[in-house]
Amino acid sequence: MCSLCPKRNDSDLQFLLQGGELLKVRSASWKKPRYFRLQEDCKTMWQESKKTLKSNQTFSLSDISMVRKGRQSEGLKKYTEEQVESCCFSIVFKDSCKNLDLIASSEGEAKQWVKSLEKIISNINKLNCQQKTDWIFSCLKKADKNKDNKMNLEEIKDFFRLINIEVDDNHAEMLLKKCDKSKSGYLDGEEIKHFYDLLTYREEISVIYGEYAKSAGFMSPNNLVDFLMNEQREKATLADAHKIIEKYEPDEHAKEKKLLSKDGFLMYLQNPDALILNPDHQEVYQDMSQPLNHYFISSSHNTYLMEDQLKGPSSTEAYIRALLKGSRCVELDCWDGPDNEPVIYHGYTLTSKILFKDTIKAIKEYAFKTSDYPVILSLENHCSIKQQEVMAHHMSSILGSALITSPLGEGMPKHFPSPKELKGRFLVKGKRLNKLEASFASEAAGSDDAEVTEEEESNSENEHKKEKKKKVELAQALSDMVIYCKSVHFQSFEDSRQTHSFYEMASFKEGKAMKLAEESANDFICHNVDKLSRIYPAGSRTNSSNYNPVPLWNAGCQIVALNFQTAGTEMDVNQARFMVNGKSGYILKPAYMRDTATEFDPITLTRGDWLRHKMLHIISAQQLPKVNNRKSSILDPLVRVEVYGVPADATEKETNPVENNGFNPAWNENHQFDVYVPDLALVRFVVEDYDSVSENEFVGQYTLPFNSLKMGYRHVPLFSKNGDLLPSAGLFVHIMVLDAE
Repeated sequence: MCSLCPKRNDSDLQFLLQGGELLKVRSASWKKPRYFRLQEDCKTMWQESKKTLKSNQTFSLSDISMVRKGRQSEGLKKYTEEQVESCCFSIVFKDSCKNLDLIASSEGEAKQWVKSLEKIISNINKLNCQQKTDWIFSCLKKADKNKDNKMNLEEIKDFFRLINIEVDDNHAEMLLKKCDKSKSGYLDGEEIKHFYDLLTYREEISVIYGEYAKSAGFMSPNNLVDFLMNEQREKATLADAHKIIEKYEPDEHAKEKKLLSKDGFLMYLQNPDALILNPDHQEVYQDMSQPLNHYFISSSHNTYLMEDQLKGPSSTEAYIRALLKGSRCVELDCWDGPDNEPVIYHGYTLTSKILFKDTIKAIKEYAFKTSDYPVILSLENHCSIKQQEVMAHHMSSILGSALITSPLGEGMPKHFPSPKELKGRFLVKGKRLNKLEASFASEAAGSDDAEVTEEEESNSENEHKKEKKKKVELAQALSDMVIYCKSVHFQSFEDSRQTHSFYEMASFKEGKAMKLAEESANDFICHNVDKLSRIYPAGSRTNSSNYNPVPLWNAGCQIVALNFQTAGTEMDVNQARFMVNGKSGYILKPAYMRDTATEFDPITLTRGDWLRHKMLHIISAQQLPKVNNRKSSILDPLVRVEVYGVPADATEKETNPVENNGFNPAWNENHQFDVYVPDLALVRFVVEDYDSVSENEFVGQYTLPFNSLKMGYRHVPLFSKNGDLLPSAGLFVHIMVLDAE
């Protein structure tokens, strides 16, 4: 039995092992019964059709992103009736656009499926030492072709291939002889355990442990405090040491004597609180009472798209995924639809269409599951007056009191409210018929619809053409919903200072914004001290590729919108920026970017309070996955450490590749980085499979803010290209922080 599962007598596990029949939904006419059952490995779900001759299908539980109760998917909303709501649930996969939509025979059965699946998925996602042990033993079992519980030379070589190590015949034979105490020519029983111990021995851990294990070969509480204070640079007491021993020491005899063994030491180093990311930064730790424009805000561009910008599908699922990833600004590209119902799609392209009202419902459902802090609805309005009124009605009726329709407090505001004040609220970004001040004047405008200038992204697909401003009609009801995020055209920083109020904000094309960030960085920063700025990708990025958001953050831009559906370095960096502060989607800008008199310029980099010297020491890695799961391929891994930030900080350094070892490669190389503005810097660890004749292949990565690095000896988890945790894989690094003069 796999130890990743609950205990054998667990009722949820028993339910999944027994399985049951569910109705699989693909369309209004395609609803067919399928029998689903968990396989004995507790990692694979099996399904079969009793009426067809098709081969049975399986899928891995590790590929599941989440399980959603009710009619939450587009398919279930479209192809099922409301009365089956309580019997429905969806399985959402990590790397696929398609969900598995299912209907149970009763509400109770649906709840049982959801509860049981969530429980076992949670167990699978836990990264721990036992999981690594299980993985190695499962590979040993798989290599034992004739199932005699013995390992001959050929089976040992197969085992090494399974765990991603290339060994020649001589080395494999040497290992066999070393462990074959009985001289039988094969390994069994204790010999296999000895083989395992030899294989999983980590020299770097033994060396570190040996330095501090001064109590008959064990670490005493005092030894552990010394390690934590000297190496990890942590404030630690004897009480902290006792808690660690009690929690992580697997040997009961050692625990009784208040001692920490090497296994317990390793288990402690691999626990989430001891990893490279400062655990204090995983909670909301920043001041959330500053004005909204004093924060970087996680933002999505053309949120409705699942793929490319020309012919890919639009989906409410894309909004759900962006919101669950922490996006606090989503875009709605609105056009007139049939039956007086506005639709969302990428205008003048072949992308599919979704209803505006369905999108608002999905946003309401998922807006605050990852973060409680406000969501900005960025409207690209191409609708007629009549359908704009429908848009206003849908937002008002669906979002209710959560929608901001008037300024907070009494009288005309002088600055933005804070994220804290706006918790659980929605802000509308769009055109407004008049200044907000006019609504407080005695001669406030009436409720007639009127025209406004459109200049948002209407010409973003034709950037070679001269910008044209055209007049569009705007419904009063929709205009009145725009309070703190009124869209205006940008002429110059001086013009904005003279004519625009704090709540009037411009959207910049990527190219124009980059130019301003390079040529007028300090002016851009000062502009963003008072106002919001939104940046969006060039229209030429029809494949939904992304630009580097870092130069725009360096210029103080808050809403730097990316295509969340596209994985890659840019999204890794974006997600790293917002992975801290409780994944709130809001990161407080440094004080020198919130001061109207600031002299900070990321390009010229005049003297300031930001000079520090960091040194990173890469020691080893464990259980790196094969590239694309190629059975015959053994990794030649290298690690590249990249620093993102102001131009003076942007650099990268890489190790030499380790040949034919993805299981336990060691580099032992020192890499030193000079970092001048750590507040804006991020560090990215990238593992690649080295190829001397073609481009290296991506294996995994981990990116985090520089200021969230923990010092000392730290494990670094690794994520796949799509942002999913790679179980058991990781790096082990040594971080030193030195202040430069």
